[in-house]
Amino acid sequence: MEQGFGFAHFISQCDAVGKCVLALLLILSVASWYLIVTKAVANIGARTRANAFLKQFWDANSLQEMHSALTTGSDDNAFSDLARQALSVSNGNQRGAEKLLAAGGMAEYLTRVLRNGIDQEAAKVEYGLTVLASAGSAAPFVGLFGTVWGIYHALVQIGMSGQGTLDKVAGPVGEALIMTAVGLAVAIPAVLAYNALTRRNRIWLAQLDNFAHDLYALITVGDKKS
Repeated sequence: MEQGFGFAHFISQCDAVGKCVLALLLILSVASWYLIVTKAVANIGARTRANAFLKQFWDANSLQEMHSALTTGSDDNAFSDLARQALSVSNGNQRGAEKLLAAGGMAEYLTRVLRNGIDQEAAKVEYGLTVLASAGSAAPFVGLFGTVWGIYHALVQIGMSGQGTLDKVAGPVGEALIMTAVGLAVAIPAVLAYNALTRRNRIWLAQLDNFAHDLYALITVGDKKS
């Protein structure tokens, strides 16, 4: 009777090492897709809220009006948080602001607040990128290890059976290559997502940095005029 080959047959013939390799690839795949989906949804929402806030900000008649709107509003995005912190500094609402202002001046204090806000956002948007980078770089080698182990395991079984013809070798060896394919299937989406998220974060932080410069100019120039 002809023996059937395929992924199911390969799984049934795997030993503990092969199943551990498959489990590891499955974990990497689930973690990668979880981060891909959640970050995609979060980034779309963040961009929508940021665009709405920036329109509201530049349509405001004064910084004081914007500060009142931010105090009573519940905007949740990096741009509104940065504006809220900066305008709080200019209005003297930060705890301990008087001592810091006296020591280094309002401009220096405002610069530190803006820079800290950008750094906090940078740390926030980089969450999960290490997992994607690890999956993208390690999954092919994990799959290759599974293939090598599967070929070794298959050749040992064939040698013990004494049937070393091509039709007896090709099936088990071909099945072992499934591990490499699984590794690539895990790695490719992770690498593409990592590159896309890295580019998005670079653009996002550059826009936030530009907004911080605008805030600094508006607040310091406004203070000089007043």
